[in-house]
Amino acid sequence: MAQRMAKILRTNIDRISCYQQIMQETILTDNYAKIVQQKLHTLYTKLPPNLERNLPAHRDDQKFVLDAFGEKCTITPQGITLGGVEYPAIHGILISLYALNVTSDICLLSPFKSFREFPDSMPYVGAFTTHTEQLLVPHVSEIRESAALITQYFNGKDVPVQTGGDFAFTLFPLPKIALCYIFYEADEDFPASVKCLFSNNANQFLPIDGLADVGEYTSKKIVDLILKLKNKG
Repeated sequence: MAQRMAKILRTNIDRISCYQQIMQETILTDNYAKIVQQKLHTLYTKLPPNLERNLPAHRDDQKFVLDAFGEKCTITPQGITLGGVEYPAIHGILISLYALNVTSDICLLSPFKSFREFPDSMPYVGAFTTHTEQLLVPHVSEIRESAALITQYFNGKDVPVQTGGDFAFTLFPLPKIALCYIFYEADEDFPASVKCLFSNNANQFLPIDGLADVGEYTSKKIVDLILKLKNKG
């Protein structure tokens, strides 16, 4: 009887914990959605006259269409979609921040910069290393096999060999922000490792915490892509 009661208690605790987690995630998502709406309201209250050119994007009245995180992105006063559907609101925050901060300057690719080279980046360096670079380390071999598809997905390009590493590519999660990923495969002396560098003037188009998140969610998308390709195989 005691064991049965203990099992029931553990089950109920697990259910409560799961419910609390779902509620926390729902609240967080709702808060993110509110932030997106606030930023869209700010954007459209005084719409920059050259926004279409600055993004750059195709404009249809108040709708702007561009590429973001490998998907067709649509910005309207009502919301932001990726691939024609609503996406996790954190992506909406990053895209709305980009729309609010983007300037007429072009994207300067080189010399690429490490995240820590940007002003005010130090509070975010640890999280950036963990969530953008180390996240990809277990998948280096799979990423090499799928490098061409990943590059194509993000409208990217190959990187000159002088960047170092065993292989590398540059991706464009946002039109004026490029990420250069440099991969080192494991050998008998060293484990695999990954570096992620930014286009030289990326901080002109997003605040520093936004740049850190762009790195994280681009890396997460890379992992999603290789897992989907692996499952298809």
